[in-house]
Amino acid sequence: MTSSLPGAARVWLEQLRVLVVKELKQLLKDRALFAYTVFIFTLDIALAAGASSIELRRAPLAVHDLGHAAVGRELIGRFQPPYFRIESHVSDARDAAAQLDRGEVRAVLALTTDFDRDLASGRQAEVQLLVDTAQAIQGFLVASYAERIAAELGDEWTRRSLERQGIDPQRLPAIVAAPRYAYNPTLNEIWFNTVSEWLTMLTIAAVVLPAAALVRERERGTVEQLLVAPLTSLQVVLSKVLAMVLVMLAGTAVAVFGVMHFAYGVPMRGDVGLFFAVTALFTMSCAGVGIVASGFARNSGQMSLIVILIVVPMIMLSGTWNMVESMPGWLQALTELSPLRHFIVLAYGLLIRGAPIETLAPALLSMLAIGSALLAVGVLQFRRQFR
Repeated sequence: MTSSLPGAARVWLEQLRVLVVKELKQLLKDRALFAYTVFIFTLDIALAAGASSIELRRAPLAVHDLGHAAVGRELIGRFQPPYFRIESHVSDARDAAAQLDRGEVRAVLALTTDFDRDLASGRQAEVQLLVDTAQAIQGFLVASYAERIAAELGDEWTRRSLERQGIDPQRLPAIVAAPRYAYNPTLNEIWFNTVSEWLTMLTIAAVVLPAAALVRERERGTVEQLLVAPLTSLQVVLSKVLAMVLVMLAGTAVAVFGVMHFAYGVPMRGDVGLFFAVTALFTMSCAGVGIVASGFARNSGQMSLIVILIVVPMIMLSGTWNMVESMPGWLQALTELSPLRHFIVLAYGLLIRGAPIETLAPALLSMLAIGSALLAVGVLQFRRQFR
């Protein structure tokens, strides 16, 4: 294929190929960086699969039951694993509050002496639930699950009362929600955890590795040697970008097919070739960010701090671990400038949803435009540093 190109173009491409090979060899020789790259695409993904879950599991509960009635005991008996576990029964409200203060329980369930009498007489029976919301998400889940448990008992009690009066509860009007779960019908949380972790680590590595390669050349004084050689600044920058793209694609293949799909069943419902193509484009976009960041760093320590300042907001505002729709309007507009925001749509669309290219075209074009601009800025900045 290169034989049909003009002589100057063949020389240019051959020089680029040699530089790419050089970058790959340097990465292999850098044991710490190579070990980090292997870790983030293998063990880190596996750790994310078994990491903390947003589901409620065996939340410790203290019970303060003043009535000791049969209905109260029935309600208490429903707070069992897998969602709750009863840690203690207390007779004094101050003991229950002390356990909550010490973090020994997540909530205190308190039943009054009038609980069973109110229910039997047809009045509204109230149950107090004191919830520790220092960890807001867990506190919300504790309250939500407890409300559902209490509501189920209330519905059963109402149904029994109606049946005793000779009324068939099935004949009464009711609204029933019938959800249908698309793309992840079993609500497998591991799919979300592993894909989100891969997106996070890919973003960090795609920014860090090109930046580290350029800063390393500057620290060793070899970047000047490259620039006095018959090479262009575009070749120097592009070789580092292409080398890191190859590394990211290899790591992605291991992470997606070797770990996520094989070990945890994460599907690949879209076109595999398109998936790797958009991953390569995203890696090049992030490489542009890394090249720009490297221009402000004189050594590896400064580079690490600058990358943190860039990558952390980039991930936090991308929708990887949260919902962009819940952000203020001005932040939502700001996220559109991040290539990760658009790559998330592409990654989930190809992995989980199996969306066609027509559906993904707007996100793909946005990411391509942002990535091209970032890469162009990076090359221009690198060229200005050595004029």
